[in-house]
Amino acid sequence: MPLKFGRIAAAVGLITITLLPLDGAVAEPQPTIAQAKAKLKKLNDQADKLVDRYNLANQRWKKAKKAYDRLNEDYARQRKTVEALRRDLVTVAISSYQFGGLTTSEGLITNGDPQSVLSSMATVNQIAAGHTASLRAFDAANQTLKAKHGQAKQALAEADTARDTLAAEKTATERTIAEQTKLLRRLGAFRAGDPNSPGIVYSGPASGNARTALEFAFRQVGKPYQYGGEGPGSYDCSGLTQASWRAAGVELPRTTWEQWSWGADRRIPLDLNQLQPGDLLFSKGLGHMGMYAGDGKMVHAPRTGDVIKVVDLDDYWWGRLLGAVRP
Repeated sequence: MPLKFGRIAAAVGLITITLLPLDGAVAEPQPTIAQAKAKLKKLNDQADKLVDRYNLANQRWKKAKKAYDRLNEDYARQRKTVEALRRDLVTVAISSYQFGGLTTSEGLITNGDPQSVLSSMATVNQIAAGHTASLRAFDAANQTLKAKHGQAKQALAEADTARDTLAAEKTATERTIAEQTKLLRRLGAFRAGDPNSPGIVYSGPASGNARTALEFAFRQVGKPYQYGGEGPGSYDCSGLTQASWRAAGVELPRTTWEQWSWGADRRIPLDLNQLQPGDLLFSKGLGHMGMYAGDGKMVHAPRTGDVIKVVDLDDYWWGRLLGAVRP
């Protein structure tokens, strides 16, 4: 029995050795072009959502930090005022001590003029009472300011926590973008863009501030997409629409989600007969957006590996759109 078992084990071992590749590793097959494109599409969808979430968290942190800084400056100014008043009261206390003899019989005899003594005492008491009242008022204001200061610090801490929590998502975004870039280069479709691109001239039918916004957007054509980009050398999709309408005197929120929410009472039907140049166009899922340029075209900052461009609103784009907002 032992001999028979040994022969079986040896045979199995021989088969195992024969089946293993010489280098000890199995080479993974390279994805086909179709597989690479399918993976790229999935990565694009993931990146759109991650970028907007990162932008939103960053905006919230900036607002919280600005509020904190403002309240902290107010607190510091008020603190200086209160400290100055305290120093004044110390001076009054010292003066009262120096005139302390006025409150004793010895002081009254030495002074020789009771009316003058009483008058001096009244003056000192009035000064002290006035400063005490002022100090109490400032202390009350300072307590309120301290509470605001604490609220601002809490808001900042919460914003920092939110941003730190999303730091992992930022890392995931950068990893996704690295994969996008790798696939785009493999497919020969990566476009680096030119941060100094002069763009193109807008010659569409827009007028008024919509024309100003579109003229700005068209001057950015050819510049690279960059997640989190707010210009001037690169933009992401909502960064481009915000900068374009800012040039026309209209301040939009920063992110796609915020711009869609901001336009809740400004939404219009997705109909070429009703769209006007300058209208904001949002994709389903709110992962992307662009701006209607008129004549059935849209200007937008697409995604990693591409440049700001003007595209036709063909069946592909119409199928992706969720709605429109008129600034």
